[in-house]
Amino acid sequence: MAVRATVSRFPMDADAQEAGGLPWGVTVTPFATVDERGEPPAYGSDGHLLPRCENCWAYFNTHCELEQWAWSCSLCGALNGLSSEAVTRYSQPLACAEMRSTFIDLELPVDGPGEEPMQARPVYVAAVDLSSSEEFLELIKSAVLAALEALGPGSLFGLATFSHKIGLYDVQGPIPVVKNIFIPPDADNTLQIELEDAMLLSSFLAPVETCKDRIAAALETLRPTTSWERTTSAGQGLDGVLLGGRGFGVAMEALINYLGSEYGNTFALARIFAFLSGPPDYGAGQLDTRRYGEQYASKREDADRALLPPQTPFYKDLAAVAVQAGVCVDIFAVTNEYTDLASLKFLSIESGGSLFLYSNTDDSTLPQDMYRMLIRPYAFGCVLRVRTSNEFKPGRSYGHFFPDPQYENVQHIICCDSYGTYAYDFDFTSSFGFSRNVADSPMLQIAFQYTVFVPPEELASAENISPSRSGHSLKRRIRIRTLKYETARNINELYDSVDSEVVMSILVHKVISASLEEGVREGRMLLHDWLVILTAQYNDACKVVQYGNGSLATSQIDVAFTQCPQLQPLPRLVFALLRNPLLWFHEEGVHPDYRIYLQCLFSALEPRSLHRAVYPVLTSYATPDKQAYPRHSLSRAALITSGSPIFFLDAFTTLIVYYSSTADPILPFPPPHDCLLRTTINKLKQERSITPKLIFIRGGQDDASAFEHYLIEEQDVDGSGLTSAMGFVSFLEEIVQNALLFTWTRNRSIIQHIEPNLSHAMAAFVHFVDSSIVSLQWTQWSQWFVCVGTDSFGRFIASKCCYSTGFFSAIMKAEVVRAALLLNEELPMKNKR
Repeated sequence: MAVRATVSRFPMDADAQEAGGLPWGVTVTPFATVDERGEPPAYGSDGHLLPRCENCWAYFNTHCELEQWAWSCSLCGALNGLSSEAVTRYSQPLACAEMRSTFIDLELPVDGPGEEPMQARPVYVAAVDLSSSEEFLELIKSAVLAALEALGPGSLFGLATFSHKIGLYDVQGPIPVVKNIFIPPDADNTLQIELEDAMLLSSFLAPVETCKDRIAAALETLRPTTSWERTTSAGQGLDGVLLGGRGFGVAMEALINYLGSEYGNTFALARIFAFLSGPPDYGAGQLDTRRYGEQYASKREDADRALLPPQTPFYKDLAAVAVQAGVCVDIFAVTNEYTDLASLKFLSIESGGSLFLYSNTDDSTLPQDMYRMLIRPYAFGCVLRVRTSNEFKPGRSYGHFFPDPQYENVQHIICCDSYGTYAYDFDFTSSFGFSRNVADSPMLQIAFQYTVFVPPEELASAENISPSRSGHSLKRRIRIRTLKYETARNINELYDSVDSEVVMSILVHKVISASLEEGVREGRMLLHDWLVILTAQYNDACKVVQYGNGSLATSQIDVAFTQCPQLQPLPRLVFALLRNPLLWFHEEGVHPDYRIYLQCLFSALEPRSLHRAVYPVLTSYATPDKQAYPRHSLSRAALITSGSPIFFLDAFTTLIVYYSSTADPILPFPPPHDCLLRTTINKLKQERSITPKLIFIRGGQDDASAFEHYLIEEQDVDGSGLTSAMGFVSFLEEIVQNALLFTWTRNRSIIQHIEPNLSHAMAAFVHFVDSSIVSLQWTQWSQWFVCVGTDSFGRFIASKCCYSTGFFSAIMKAEVVRAALLLNEELPMKNKR
């Protein structure tokens, strides 16, 4: 379990948190085999005997004060008694995991005392879209064969297809047999026959170890439905438009109910791999994809908001059914047409699955991703609980889970692998904050209950029982991490304890939430304004700003955070995130499905991986066996000044090896398989949760646009994509100007020292804002300022504080209004006209 905080020293109170301008929270990777320092947990048994606090229900840990017959909770301070068994247990501290480490993993009983562990075999079902092409089916065949190689003995596998009908395959006989159930075209109708009546589940689910060849033979029989079949079976859709034959919604609903009948008997968790080649357009769950085109034809509605919410609750409701049935759904969409992943994503992420998007079949990494996903261990039936000491509490939580309907700060995770990451931000429970007493330090405890499959051979070797049983056994475990934090005595200590990767992770979650709720424009404004406020707060705290009679020309803002190395990566990260397709506008050419895919991907990545996805790591090599420099900025200037012949770019989903046009021709291209560069690439590929694309480019001979696309520091942040020498530089200048304005409007003492005319203009301006008269065009604002004798200030406001920069977001306007209230008492009414 890896836990990383935005600041390793917590703010002392709410005022210190606000003054710092930093998000306060943690990221948690609960099923990671080691913690953030690479240390494994202390393993043990009898997790059900671990003492718990009677007041806050926290678990006993090494930070608790232990007496002979009692212990004090390290989170709430309550005194709890110890049973005689616990007293005996803790008389030998080294024998108990909870006495040796703050990071423990204990086994829990699954069944009653004296009973054998519950048996349930892993179940996997491939649901293949036949309303597709031959190329699509060839890719899916390769992916399913890769999945079969990754599945261990004892697993059960089923093959199903869907189009205008559902096909169930029985591969346990000498010849594959398929039975079809036709899907009614109307969205309100259901299947005429249940899948269980068409084929028994025991015939549908085949043992992998004995039927692998027969499953492969059945895959070879898959053919796309013909245009004649789709046309004759299709119905008339909305406004007389002929619908296709992709009954995805009905097929998923039927398969989930089909498998759910044996939940707890045949299986403890079933996974459906849904391979989709386009939008569902037939039967229940069909989606109207015309809204994508209509947004470009009509300017009446914000396209950046209209395509983010789901158009139907069908798939979100179906995910709840899947959870109750013990079914996890992974969606693999291989298409470049609009499929409305905004509606489909809930079926995967809320059932514990993943969402993958591939734009074409030519360079798709689907088979590799399938194998990689199934070869690594995973937990299921997980419950994640976060507890804190009394002074603070978890605020908002982020990640692919669903909250417990009864208990606060409890999240259920259907399926979780070692990469799955979740985030929490914190709030103070009162204005008093933390005590200055070292003994009362902030405490955080994270408990993660989960179940894992244990193959028969592994259980036999561990517990000396017969390996002849065909089923897997289940083990229930609980993993607990208790952390003690220090508090920052001043703002400098707070800034020195920042983890910029975790800060960016929390920001990404907040920006995604803002985009989904208010639109992409609001998400961009939130991110921009946050950096403006942080810059202003930092300069104020470090006493960097020097004011000369209130003059802008003599004011200096440190936007590079030169006094705090921990903050220095943040401007580049924010700039890169603003240039990421996650926050592109539609006019910039981003596909709405690709943006949804990025939202799902970024919200599940641990901070280090997310950093590379947002701001790729660029490394230079003198030769394939010798690294020249570990990190460069993403600019052409960095390439030129480095003088290195080889560059390696790690963008998480893409790895690029670029040989400059001036590289010595004797350097081997591509790099040899036994060189340092190749070793680094192979290690990175093994560490990834998904398979990155590997691209080799020789400058001057190959198309280098794929590599140059990532050199973002010379691109304009407004989305034009035009290459210039002012991209990142102009962005920093804009942050400086906005930080100055923010500082002036917030600080009464500074405003009162501004020249009288300017002070009056500012007061009148904030009076207008306070009166909600904000609909004027900026040319009108400029003319108004000229009328009151502040021509230069008017031009400055009109040119620098446009709406697109986010200056007039709610938080900034609130600061302006607050400054206005301070001035209103002193300025005569004639100056407000």
